Amino acid sequence: MIFGLALGIGILIIALAFFSEYTDSTLGMGYGTILTPILLLLGFAPLQVVPAVLVSELITGLFAGITHHIVGNVDFKPKTINPKRICGAIKKLGICESFRRGIPTHLKVALLIALCSILGTVVAVLIAVNLPSFYLKLYIGILVSVIGLVILITRNKNYKFSWKKITGLSLIASFNKGMSGGGYGPVVTGGQLLSGVDGKNAIGITSLAEGFTCAVGVITYMLVTKEIIDWVLVPYLIIGAIFSVPLSALTIKKIKTKKLRVIIGVATLILGIVTLVKIFL
Repeated sequence: MIFGLALGIGILIIALAFFSEYTDSTLGMGYGTILTPILLLLGFAPLQVVPAVLVSELITGLFAGITHHIVGNVDFKPKTINPKRICGAIKKLGICESFRRGIPTHLKVALLIALCSILGTVVAVLIAVNLPSFYLKLYIGILVSVIGLVILITRNKNYKFSWKKITGLSLIASFNKGMSGGGYGPVVTGGQLLSGVDGKNAIGITSLAEGFTCAVGVITYMLVTKEIIDWVLVPYLIIGAIFSVPLSALTIKKIKTKKLRVIIGVATLILGIVTLVKIFL
């Protein structure tokens, strides 16, 4: 036994986490979508699976974002790191202007998506109580399929960067996450492409933003649930997922942007179609 589970099961879960995170960090989607149903099928209870997936996504999301930055897929480095320079800039320019000039665009997008996720999740929880799950899943399946189709149809078109589009799509993505636990990565990653963000940048931004989002999810889960959470799966998921991140970041670095856009479009469309098929079957 290692970490409380039989050796064979432990190795299987590590391998599943590795594959799921590699897919997620390479395409900007798929970790929870792949991992959660498989763990449930293996006989683990939802209270063992959901918190463990959130904790592992929190750690690997932040790690993936940093790794994508290190290999050059995205830029998260603030221009004013020295505390004295930051204080001086705030006195001279004010907080808003200092933030605008000192924080790189990619980090601003990640922070915006993370902030939207809080609002979207709260609204989703208030609505979720009254909305039948069939219509929710139908809505997510159609939305994700449409985004995938639009990405493929417009694969040769370059969009002008738009904060409004990113804000709107981030709210929709977090709404999906709060309502059903899914539909976050495809909307955030695909939505960024349709908002003028480069494919490689979009994946790095999604990883970092999802890490922030999962932090909120973990804290909320611990405050709201009245049952004792079983953390037995956490070390296995973290080990498997962490090892996949550097490989994923290097994969993204080598893929050409135009080709990556097509891959993201196909993956998003397939995910949407699978969601719709599962509803009607």
